[in-house]
Amino acid sequence: MEEFINSDKGRVTIYSIQGCPHCRQAKAFLAPLGIPVCDVDLNEHPELQAPVKKLTGRVTVPQIFFNSLYIGGIEKLRKMTPEELQKLVKMVKEEPLTADAPPLPEGKQSPGAALDTDSGEKTSELSLLLRELILKLFSEHLSADGKSVDYKGMSANPAFQRYSELAIQLQRVKLLSLSREETLAFFINIYNALVIHGYLRMGAPTNTWQRYRFFNYVSYLIGGEVFTLQDIENGVLRGNRKGVAQFRRPFSKTDPRLQLALKDVEPLIHFALNCGAKGCPPIKTYTPQDIDKQLRTAAEAFLENDDACVVDSGKKEVRLSQIFKWYKVDFGGTDEKLLKWVLKHMSDSPKKTSLKGVLAAGKAKVSFLPYDWSSNSSH
Repeated sequence: MEEFINSDKGRVTIYSIQGCPHCRQAKAFLAPLGIPVCDVDLNEHPELQAPVKKLTGRVTVPQIFFNSLYIGGIEKLRKMTPEELQKLVKMVKEEPLTADAPPLPEGKQSPGAALDTDSGEKTSELSLLLRELILKLFSEHLSADGKSVDYKGMSANPAFQRYSELAIQLQRVKLLSLSREETLAFFINIYNALVIHGYLRMGAPTNTWQRYRFFNYVSYLIGGEVFTLQDIENGVLRGNRKGVAQFRRPFSKTDPRLQLALKDVEPLIHFALNCGAKGCPPIKTYTPQDIDKQLRTAAEAFLENDDACVVDSGKKEVRLSQIFKWYKVDFGGTDEKLLKWVLKHMSDSPKKTSLKGVLAAGKAKVSFLPYDWSSNSSH
């Protein structure tokens, strides 16, 4: 991939994020074409997220341009005939960029401050650093087709030892001083990092019992307290609500961790803790400064995909991810409130227009799509 150099020569611009399987597939597709490709990581350059959304109308990645011509994602590339693709390659090789070419980063981000886990701000930075480090490892061991991860090789990588050493610092962070935004960003990043860390240590769960054990036993020592994945999701981020197939709340009234539970449930966390969409949301790490905007973007990206939301106008039916079934109470508790929530959090699109029509017609049917629990491990 090319460096970011201002030039009037033709190029392919791909907006991606580290650790995204679909981005990896797109880059592998473009590599043999013999044309300049600029890979822009929207996690590293968040200032470009809004311009890219304005250009494409999408919040998922990858998003691909040949010169100034917007193509779309990896599926659009795959559907092209050899003649169509060759025409685009010829355009890039022979035609210069025009003034409306997609933007590139203007400069590198400044390095972060040194870690100091005695403040809420630095506590959030630690979670961000851990998440970015584990994502880098994940990306390095993601297969070329983006379909599997070499967790065995990942665990043998020297950088994983660095990650493990850094994770030990979690035990001395100060949690009670965190604001709502800092709590959201910290625990979302830690949850997502812990899932991968758990895969590396225990392997990916393959059945219901293994999943139960995984989410209830894989844990970090944070601020002097043990937090499992279940504790983080349902205890902290869902305001101490019962989880799926749970008979009681994660934290009792005397549990010191109860002080960290969010006062109000934030339904948007479900799209930060889950990545079941064909196109990955353009945010893999979360920051306190923009957490609400980032969560809304993640929800929009999730709902764009047909494995999360399908609107059948003819049958007056809306088919949604199982996530909406498992956590229906977080989205209002009834089908009507659930669909209104979904509509409110969709980006402008034909799908949103269809959903408006279904709701206007009344008596919309809600059903739920199958959920793919299969592992992405290459072993």
